[in-house]
Amino acid sequence: MKFRLNALLALAFAGAAQAEMRGLQIEDLVKMERVGAPVIAPDGKKMLYTLRQTDLEKNRGSTNLWLQDLSQPRQPAQNLTTQGATDPVWSAKGDAIYFLSARSGSSQIWKLPLQGGEAQRVTDLPLDVDNFRLSPQGDKLLFSMAVFRECLDLACTQKKLADKAANKATGRIYDRLFVRHWDTWADGRRSVLFTAQLDSKGIVQGAPVALSAALDGDVPSKPDGDQEEYQFTPDGKGAVFAIRIAGKTEAWSTNFDLYQVALDGKQAAKNLTADNPAWDTRPKFSPDGKTMAYVAMRRPGFEADRFQLVLMDVATGKKRELAANWDRSAADFRWAPDGQSLLVVADDLGQHRLFRIDVNSGKVKPLTGLGAVNSWDVHGDQLLVNFGSLNGDGQIYRLSLKPADNTDVSKAEQLTFANRELMQNVRLGSYEQFSFAGANGDQVYGYVMKPWNAQPGVKYPVAFLVHGGPQGSFGNKWGYRWNPQIYAGAGYAAVFIDFHGSTGYGQKFTDSISGDWGGKPLEDLKKGLAAAANKYPWLDTNRACALGASYGGYMMNWIAGNWSDGFRCIVNHDGVFDTRGMAYATDEIWFTEWENGGAYYDVPEKHEQFNPARFVKNWKTPMLVVQGELDFRIPTEQALGSFTALQRRGIESKLLIYPDENHWVTKPANSVLWHHTVFDWLGQHIGPAKK
Repeated sequence: MKFRLNALLALAFAGAAQAEMRGLQIEDLVKMERVGAPVIAPDGKKMLYTLRQTDLEKNRGSTNLWLQDLSQPRQPAQNLTTQGATDPVWSAKGDAIYFLSARSGSSQIWKLPLQGGEAQRVTDLPLDVDNFRLSPQGDKLLFSMAVFRECLDLACTQKKLADKAANKATGRIYDRLFVRHWDTWADGRRSVLFTAQLDSKGIVQGAPVALSAALDGDVPSKPDGDQEEYQFTPDGKGAVFAIRIAGKTEAWSTNFDLYQVALDGKQAAKNLTADNPAWDTRPKFSPDGKTMAYVAMRRPGFEADRFQLVLMDVATGKKRELAANWDRSAADFRWAPDGQSLLVVADDLGQHRLFRIDVNSGKVKPLTGLGAVNSWDVHGDQLLVNFGSLNGDGQIYRLSLKPADNTDVSKAEQLTFANRELMQNVRLGSYEQFSFAGANGDQVYGYVMKPWNAQPGVKYPVAFLVHGGPQGSFGNKWGYRWNPQIYAGAGYAAVFIDFHGSTGYGQKFTDSISGDWGGKPLEDLKKGLAAAANKYPWLDTNRACALGASYGGYMMNWIAGNWSDGFRCIVNHDGVFDTRGMAYATDEIWFTEWENGGAYYDVPEKHEQFNPARFVKNWKTPMLVVQGELDFRIPTEQALGSFTALQRRGIESKLLIYPDENHWVTKPANSVLWHHTVFDWLGQHIGPAKK
């Protein structure tokens, strides 16, 4: 295994590009530079963005800051940092940049003056700063650190961590969940929101003040929360943040509320959304400071409920829903500069589009069409979007808010050109969206993609990709884990279906998978593959392999027992094998309880109805099982269950397990190994293209 991996990596990172055209390879994908979100200067004349580059020696990504003059977009961007930097924020005057960096040995906030000179450390704290915000006036910070809530100062947390490290006894004692979350065992610390005053030079003065320590919860939320979950009030004297009160119910609660607190920390935080027992988050104030917008779910315990936009009058606390009849879930949003509309991104019919919603009428208008808006910023009528699609990675483009009727981003002005040299000899596979009558006769959408070198009259073996979530979408976007272009680059056709339960087709469609994991989705997958084969004669569905992760991995186990003649091979990554074991071992219990209609001990029959472990007797398809041992969402025992069942049944099978990966495969070398192992499996069972 080591010899093979070293050989693969040696080939992967050879310097010279091939002169002949070729398909996209995993070696290309792991080397690609990743452009981050655009951040426009206060005067609108410059743009900051991050650029992640792969550090092959360290086997990880390295991210730094770049500066682009928007008045001279054809001039090369300036590389501002080389020692690692993320989360760039402009100073209030636009003469400096604040950012996070671990260059000093721990994650701290730094400030880089643009008139010249070295970066200065803004915070010098004994603990890591995880994320931060700069006040509108530029004189204060909000930031989050992991501390023991019982500690009165940071030195106390530092000492407790040192004492724990020095203790020869390694046992941990718990009396409530979460015991572990995502990929980390709980150690008693909470992410607490702090504030600190900046002096005239923009450096922290005095000890930070804890704002959320009195509340039993994390700010921002774990594992993926960030500074979008807290904000300064417009006057810079207070903060609003989202938090879920943990207690004994944290592992099965989705009740996040918005709290407001004064920055002096002398008064208790006030709950602004106590009337809603579900999820409230992402507060943002209007330019005039009179209205706070946020997103809210309505059904407690359901993490995939629709995120509805809500406007709250700051003076009265009165709330109203915005665009209540718009049947899409807001993924992210911000105020337009004039305060008359919100800019909102949402999944929409296989795209991830940017919309403008009038705050008075609620009228919704699309600003982009095909493809995916990954991030954006706006200044006046200038709109910058990081945009990607199945046809290319995310790059930054400039549009105008004025016309608002040209939704073709590909015709906009492109500002970044990362990977142009890397991709100059790479030909991507062409693709097309199609639809068909799925379960209940509902219209269901999917995509087909040709191999990069497709020729007329040739039929191609099929990689049938099933997305996770399950409330997600395998849409028109670029990815670094499950990218259909990698399969096209290896000579396979790809088919991927947004089955019942997918997002972007209305909340009723998303809801339809709950309690029916193996029902309508399986029917959609069967009908979708048949519809694609009927419409596209170049698909050789007699030589097909099904692949999926997370819920997609669950579906691989379900297909093995309930569509056992559909494929020549299966690839199952982090898939649920036994719903009973999943119910009692996964970290976020609200997920399994909502999806199965309650706790296992109350409704075991509902959990068992679509339990793949019940149908192992029907298994016969060769399966590759992949698992990360740090995956606490779908624990390792699930993969071992699948592999044991396969081995016990005498079915051809392999197990690829990573001791250092969680629910994702994140390290470059591991990604290379993953893809080559998968393509070896596909090549063995469905072979290359044939005439």
